[in-house]
Amino acid sequence: MLETIQGIALLAVFIVITALMSKRIWPAMLALPILAIMISAIAGIHLEDIFKYVIGEGTLMLTEPMVIAMLGGVLSLLMQKTGIAEGFIKKGAELAGDRPLTISIIMLVFIILLFTSLGGLGAMIMVGSIVLPILTSVGIGALTSGVIMLMGVNIGGMFNFGNWSLYMNSLDLTKMQVQRFVSVMVVIAFLGGLVYLGVQLYRDGFDLKKKKMARNFGLLILLGGGIYILRQQLAGTAAMETILAIWDGLKTGLYYAILGGLILMFAHAAYRAFRYRNQDENPIHWSAIFTPIIPLFLILVFDLNFVVSFVLGIFYGFMITYKRDNVNTLLKSLVEGSSVVLPAVILMFGIGWVLVSVRGPEGMPESEIVAQYGTQIWPVRELLVPFVKQIIPTQGWQYVLVFTILAPLALYRGPLNIWGMGFGIASVLLAAGMESGAILGMLWSVGQIQAISDPTNLQNVWVANEMKVEVQRILTNTLPYSWIFAFLGLIAGAIMYF
Repeated sequence: MLETIQGIALLAVFIVITALMSKRIWPAMLALPILAIMISAIAGIHLEDIFKYVIGEGTLMLTEPMVIAMLGGVLSLLMQKTGIAEGFIKKGAELAGDRPLTISIIMLVFIILLFTSLGGLGAMIMVGSIVLPILTSVGIGALTSGVIMLMGVNIGGMFNFGNWSLYMNSLDLTKMQVQRFVSVMVVIAFLGGLVYLGVQLYRDGFDLKKKKMARNFGLLILLGGGIYILRQQLAGTAAMETILAIWDGLKTGLYYAILGGLILMFAHAAYRAFRYRNQDENPIHWSAIFTPIIPLFLILVFDLNFVVSFVLGIFYGFMITYKRDNVNTLLKSLVEGSSVVLPAVILMFGIGWVLVSVRGPEGMPESEIVAQYGTQIWPVRELLVPFVKQIIPTQGWQYVLVFTILAPLALYRGPLNIWGMGFGIASVLLAAGMESGAILGMLWSVGQIQAISDPTNLQNVWVANEMKVEVQRILTNTLPYSWIFAFLGLIAGAIMYF
């Protein structure tokens, strides 16, 4: 009887605090730590264990994502202060000329590449103040221009390795597991972004030769489907073994080509640093545009440590733009860039507290849990699991149906918003036995709605203000697309994990 009352009380606390966050009465930075302490207390966790494990171990649980977030902030600010980001966008505009569709796609791609490393509202304002006038100058509508910006930021953010590390640490996933699903989500969001461009530019009054576009898009899908079917048909045959051997050879050659290219780039950056060491100006060289991409290559191609990859990216950006007094620019980037991401770092403290309070501490031996609480399972987990198990989808179609319907709960700081209650819900689902990969797929899929459409996002508010459109109009314009992205992502998750 007591356990039933405790379980109901735990769920009630989850609901109440989620409601307070959704209504923006309590910020997530305050709500998550309070949630962690309250559910620990309701479950009967001793005060000493709350201090030692929930607060002590939880605060340090997500250390790696915190460090990566800070390094990402440093790289972002360095690119802004040195003019790399501005040069990146202007080069894209020069390549596109005055063709609306071409310039839209190039701007989208460049925003994606930039926001693999850039982050924060400051970077959004800096890039947006360059990109948005370029888009509107060729006649693209204000709403369309703003959404191109938001979609690019969303897709680029999928390669934010601080987020990868957060999922890896929170859900006990490997880098390869995260990379596998994110790669699929990137394809979905990018192709969906192209569809959005076609539809919106037509609405803006451009003649886009719809039949030709539809034909090319259809051919692209057919080509991809044909390659997949051919691969399935040839699986295990001698022909497939030959193809794989050739592919492995190509990958090896590409690997060493990229390695050689990186070595040459760093050598060239060192040369420029030496050449302009005593000058007040160092013209932005075209090779500086690789600054945000270097960490991407180092992590995905060479499997290098996240922290080392970002440090090397910062080092390259510093050298390629080196001039007199550049050390001060680096120091300012280190301090200001780290401070920009402090809200996210503080939020990670709370996420860590919630994860430990629900799943139990890694530093507490099972024998000690038995001695203190009379059970082999951490008390919070023992109370929540019976309730949550009853609602966890057990089949792929249930997974897709349930979370597609619930996907809008990622809006307005709702319970599926990862920067709100999302990881709290995830910790409960994980404790109840749901596959960690399926949780990743769910959070990342429904996160499309939050990232693109949520009117409470600072970037959405800024874009709406800059483009002189209502922020709710961005929501109604993009929700059909972001909801479809979520639906397709959940289908991919169901195929992978059920």
